[in-house]
Amino acid sequence: MLHVRHDYCPEMQRRCRKSEYDKANHITICHQFKEGDQTCLQPRVSLDFCVDRYEYPNQKGAHPPVMVDWYTAMGQCAALGKRLCYESEWVSACEGPDETPFPYGWERSSEKCNIDNPWISPSLEKIYSTNERISQPELQRLDQSVPSGAKAGCVSGYGVHDLTGNFDEWALADRDRPSERAVFAALKGGAWGHVRNACRPVTTSHDPTFRYYFVSFRCCRDVARE
Repeated sequence: MLHVRHDYCPEMQRRCRKSEYDKANHITICHQFKEGDQTCLQPRVSLDFCVDRYEYPNQKGAHPPVMVDWYTAMGQCAALGKRLCYESEWVSACEGPDETPFPYGWERSSEKCNIDNPWISPSLEKIYSTNERISQPELQRLDQSVPSGAKAGCVSGYGVHDLTGNFDEWALADRDRPSERAVFAALKGGAWGHVRNACRPVTTSHDPTFRYYFVSFRCCRDVARE
């Protein structure tokens, strides 16, 4: 794991220089932010934590598990003496000490990280089948991931890999969102498709029992005190 100390900004204002509205997902994607033009709008919060360098199981070259809900992810981290990352920890690890909007800088790049792969329509009946002879071939057909750490440029200033793209990652919300389905959970980073794939955006439209073919996780841990 990597040890991160960071004064986190809960609300960062940046200027987007080049954006795109994606009709299919009803989102605005910023392709390039104005470098250095950012203002912290809330008091900073001091964070001190450890984060996995790679997606679970934190091994370079591994393939993270998918179809994992928030509770299962939390349990698998707990079995290792860890927990899911808080959203603020996840963002801090992603933005790095220079607080860039993407882990690798100010301009969105499908060369740096595994993003912008073409959409493949899934069979929901197959991916949610309890029969692995049915579900596994469909999951393999849909899989557009790369092994953890395979994209050498997809690394933050703190040395954490694959935070944007490759897989959506479960995290702990810093505060409950009672009006959202996620409530106390959050999905960060986006997966391998054409979505926001930046450090700050968060998906809160899925409840903690949600499982999907590009949803996985990584773990964090409190710093041991003597």
